[in-house]
Amino acid sequence: MNIRTVPFPVLVYVAFCLLGPQRLLAHGGAIEVGGGASGPVKLTAEQQAAIGLKTTKAEPRDIDSVLMLNGKVKLDPNMHAHVSSRIDGRIEQLYAKVGDRVEKGQKLAEIQSRQIGNPPPMVMIEATVSGMINDRSVTLGESVEPNKELFHIIDLLKVIVEADVYEEDVGKISLGQETRIRVLGYPTNNFEGKIAYVGLELDPEKRTLPVWIAVNNPDWKLKPDMFAKVAVVLAHNESVLTVPKDAIMEEGGEQFVFVKTADQFDRVDVVTGVADDRFVEIKDGLVPDDIVVTDGKREVYTTWLTGGKKPTAKD
Repeated sequence: MNIRTVPFPVLVYVAFCLLGPQRLLAHGGAIEVGGGASGPVKLTAEQQAAIGLKTTKAEPRDIDSVLMLNGKVKLDPNMHAHVSSRIDGRIEQLYAKVGDRVEKGQKLAEIQSRQIGNPPPMVMIEATVSGMINDRSVTLGESVEPNKELFHIIDLLKVIVEADVYEEDVGKISLGQETRIRVLGYPTNNFEGKIAYVGLELDPEKRTLPVWIAVNNPDWKLKPDMFAKVAVVLAHNESVLTVPKDAIMEEGGEQFVFVKTADQFDRVDVVTGVADDRFVEIKDGLVPDDIVVTDGKREVYTTWLTGGKKPTAKD
């Protein structure tokens, strides 16, 4: 038996026929489409709000040529410390717990030494860096030995993003290059950093070279072991007509956007050029100040495909 794959637009059309236009857009009433599947889509303000529609202007911007890398957030080696005991003894006092912010030199614990004395000597344990107590591995009255870790203090004001560069791209990387970083937890945030270290040896199995990117993290949003997408800026292209990458749609090898005029949305085919992690150059199809759909474009496209009409009293 031969099994044929049904194209997505056909499935959408069948769904529209079975469910009706009101089911395709549950809020805001029916949608009016003029001129069949090639005509403009008309949406009321209520319908636009229901699908979370957002737009932006096509406008000249500086756009970067970038190299995309995969990476992971790591602690900056200079911004954390393991605080340990230097003597045999017993924990007599604890002054900090997990989650406490401490300053360098702040008192963390007191240890009563096992050395002979009356009273036995007391040793003060202090924070060696400023930051937050991430781990405390002792309890009051516990016996400790030299070099036992008592506290782990971390400061996330600065972090490292460790990324891998494939062998064929190694020649594009150098110290000090600007980067933009995105993580899943904050998809709309761009974190900026610079390449601070380029590895000296390739991984023999992955054929990649490690690089470290130093990133300021004043809000502590970046956390160790977060996966990161890194855009290394290779070159700047000045003042070309662009739209956000989120505005571009592709189907059947064609690229297009939906342009908004009042409450009407027209499909416009475009020719794209260079792209970075945020914007794409438009070589043909748009002019400055055209308003294009970014969020909600798939719902508009689905409606455009169906060529539906607003029901009338006769229907």
